[in-house]
Amino acid sequence: MSTVRLCPCCDLPLTPMVTRLGQSAFCPRCESRLYHGGMPSLRGDLALALAGLILFLPAHLYPLITIRLFGVMIPATIPSGALTLSADFPAVAALILFCSTLAPFLVFAAVLSAQYGLARRQLRLFKTSLWLIEKLKHWAMFDVFLVSLGIACFKVKDYADIHVGPGLFCLVMMQLLMVIMLTRIHVKRYWEAWQPETDHNSEALMLHCHVCHMSQSSSSDCQRCQAPMHYRLPHSVQKTWAYLISAAIFIIPANLYPISIFLNNGKRIEDTILSGVASLISSGMEGIGALIFFASIVVPVAKILGLAFILLCIHVKREINHLHRMKLYRMIQWIGKWSMMDLFVIAIMVTLIDRGQILDFTPGPGAIAFATVVVLTMLAAESLDPRLIWDKHDKK
Repeated sequence: MSTVRLCPCCDLPLTPMVTRLGQSAFCPRCESRLYHGGMPSLRGDLALALAGLILFLPAHLYPLITIRLFGVMIPATIPSGALTLSADFPAVAALILFCSTLAPFLVFAAVLSAQYGLARRQLRLFKTSLWLIEKLKHWAMFDVFLVSLGIACFKVKDYADIHVGPGLFCLVMMQLLMVIMLTRIHVKRYWEAWQPETDHNSEALMLHCHVCHMSQSSSSDCQRCQAPMHYRLPHSVQKTWAYLISAAIFIIPANLYPISIFLNNGKRIEDTILSGVASLISSGMEGIGALIFFASIVVPVAKILGLAFILLCIHVKREINHLHRMKLYRMIQWIGKWSMMDLFVIAIMVTLIDRGQILDFTPGPGAIAFATVVVLTMLAAESLDPRLIWDKHDKK
């Protein structure tokens, strides 16, 4: 490939080089992966997506685990926690259902519709499908759900016998398929299959399309996908600040109000995130307590402070340590979804410990604030245009 392109993360003009099979290309300035090594076939992506969709129904209908509590067998499926919460906590239930069911389904289905749109040359369907893959891959949280299921099992093991169900094996297989599929899929490769980039003079390149990632000269619409062209994402900094400030406000009640309420033989125990961690540690579950502390306290605070630091550096036009800030931004994107762990644990616990019995478990008001923090911090990371980090890079 000899076409000069702009790096999608820092706008550095590059001439891609032909690499050996299995090698990947990275930007020499911001270290972003430009394309994956090897030549994974589009049919392979199709097979993985089809297998994931085939497993989707049994994974959601069959129980992941079943516990014996006071002689009663209580099954837990993927959507059961969200359905139980929907009456009293509809917003939390909707978020849990979206991350554990809807987003993964849409990612699998979008791969199929993208290939159908490519074969039938239907641009709108093709473009929408690839947009869904890019936007929802961080919201598909089978991996976080599996870890949360393990934590819930540790919490209930003193009260009930636990039996593994067939749904758990389907869920593990779906997670493996999702990881392999997302590792293989590169949206730019699909757009190259739709229409390869034509040769451009490197001096004429000014814009990088946010949709199809084609580098081109200045124009109002993309030459390949007809999307509106922008030098930078419109109002990126303002949107990120708005999400970030809102998250910083909601994180206060999320930590002050109880996130869960546990009834044990008539004794009511209201736990905030921090007191819940302390309770786990005092119960001899130091590892789980440390994991919850990191995912529910450290990660949200670190995301807010990290993004605020990046935004302040953009405002003051800081001209050094661009690569460090880029690595920080990537880390924030990666760790963002793990804050959902506490909410998944709550949903599973609500399913397993029925209300009205000697044991009862229900979310507290802090769960709503915490769910809001999770959503706002993830939206803040997605709304920031990383090229703004490099706008004042020393090019000498």
